[in-house]
Amino acid sequence: MADDDLQHMRAALALAARGLGNAWPNPAVGCVLVRDGVVVGRGWTQPGGRPHAETQALDQAGDAARGATAYVTLEPCSHHGRTPPCCDALIRAGVARVVAAQRDPDPRVDGRGLNRLRAAGIEVTEGLFEGPARALNAGFLKRITEGLPLVTLKLASTLDGRIATATGESRWITGEAARREVHALRARHDAVMVGSGTALADDPDLTCRIAGMDRVPMLRVVADARLRLPHGAKLVRTARDHPTWLLTGAGHRPAALAPYIDAGVEVVVIRRARSGGLLPRPMLQALAARGVTRLMVEGGAGLAAALLQAGLVDRLAWFHAPGVMGAEGWPSTGPLALQRLAAMPRFRLARTRAVGQDVVSEFERE
Repeated sequence: MADDDLQHMRAALALAARGLGNAWPNPAVGCVLVRDGVVVGRGWTQPGGRPHAETQALDQAGDAARGATAYVTLEPCSHHGRTPPCCDALIRAGVARVVAAQRDPDPRVDGRGLNRLRAAGIEVTEGLFEGPARALNAGFLKRITEGLPLVTLKLASTLDGRIATATGESRWITGEAARREVHALRARHDAVMVGSGTALADDPDLTCRIAGMDRVPMLRVVADARLRLPHGAKLVRTARDHPTWLLTGAGHRPAALAPYIDAGVEVVVIRRARSGGLLPRPMLQALAARGVTRLMVEGGAGLAAALLQAGLVDRLAWFHAPGVMGAEGWPSTGPLALQRLAAMPRFRLARTRAVGQDVVSEFERE
């Protein structure tokens, strides 16, 4: 593989990352067009999933696309959706070669885009930086292949894993730099979810308050089997400006749901467990069915425990403050009912770094 190919695919991957948290339900794709060693067009999936990366790069290149090489992080689409197929656009533009990092597992594509390019006489190279491309679009791939979003569980605790004092005081365990990092993490996810207990205790707004990273309003999700979310909560009052979904069980009277619906909240009915709580897998399946590919879970302890116990947490982002609270503090997760060490959810450390006076450690499920 030529060094130029490596350089340009790295650039395409960097462009693709700009779409994380904004492109759903579509994948975040990057495209670089190169002719005679000169970059003539660049693009990435735009907010809301369109225009697609290839279309944007081709529009920028114009006639210079003829005879060029297109570096794309995902197989160009071959089906008609809200936009025409990108493989057809590349053919019409007269590109000579397409280098694709990976195939698109969507049954509507899955090799058809690359085969159509080959049938048109375009040279196709597959698999360059496939690993990084798959990691970048892990959420989209999981939604397509498993019907679930990629789940990142965010924990902010003391060194001994406590998230609040015995009296419930929790603001702020971590410092300002760590809290800013949390907002950046939100921006790279499609949606952020909390349980009703966290919504009651903190009255959060769950938005991204970093300039330039809030291109698409953050989707907020509340898991609330018993409709405990107050009608005057920020999540309800701002639902028309920042989309809010309320996951709850069946059987509520229409009059009980009306204040949420009237405020602009979308109510999603989820199957209950025997205990009356919401079943974690159906919750995530419902989100994926509505297009969510990357979900960040911010609390509370009960929701975290339910997802961990069900094996549904893919990544952990643990912000730990350099302090110790003691056994009387509130734990970061609820009971997991473990009887054996072998049943303990395990993760491998991916990276760790200092953020101000705090440390953030990122883990991936083994």
